[in-house]
Amino acid sequence: MERTTTEQPLPDWAFPPPGGFTAEDLDHIPGLPPHTELIDGSLVFVGPQTCFHSLAVSLLGMGLRASVPESLRVCSQMTITLNRGNRPEPDITILRAGAVTAEADETGYQAADVVLAVEVVSPESRDRDRKRKPQLYAEAGIRHFWLVEHGKGRHPVVYVYELNPVTSSYVPTGIHHDRLKLTVPFDIDIDLTEIDRM
Repeated sequence: MERTTTEQPLPDWAFPPPGGFTAEDLDHIPGLPPHTELIDGSLVFVGPQTCFHSLAVSLLGMGLRASVPESLRVCSQMTITLNRGNRPEPDITILRAGAVTAEADETGYQAADVVLAVEVVSPESRDRDRKRKPQLYAEAGIRHFWLVEHGKGRHPVVYVYELNPVTSSYVPTGIHHDRLKLTVPFDIDIDLTEIDRM
């Protein structure tokens, strides 16, 4: 018996406009998959996350919420408009409290409101997480950046960076294996081995 297939037409967003998509377009394109990012004018789709990724985001998010001052907010998986052609979605973001509306109906935030961006490296997005996104965050003036790698077993390794405002690039300030203890952007103390109990 012969099978027949009906070809589905590709959605309009499968064909980028001349010059690429813009940060504003992301809110107006119907049918985009969840967590679509805009990098250099191109739509970027995320694959399924690993268990480590989910656990690391939860561990760091809980630790940050436990110590964040009143003037800041912790948010997960919300896009940040960096410029016209870039609107990535960090795994965790620390924002100025004034950026979050009472209704909480925003779909993203502006780079000027971001104090810290955190990326947990995913297998399908290693180059973006390690290279392109930190470059974009630094160019947008985001002062603090953490890159979280999968260490031994299920333990995260957190690479901490601070912005050099002269070069608009990040400089490393520490590598944290078992405990993440910092004084900037505020006092933080997270036991990274707690991931074993999650």
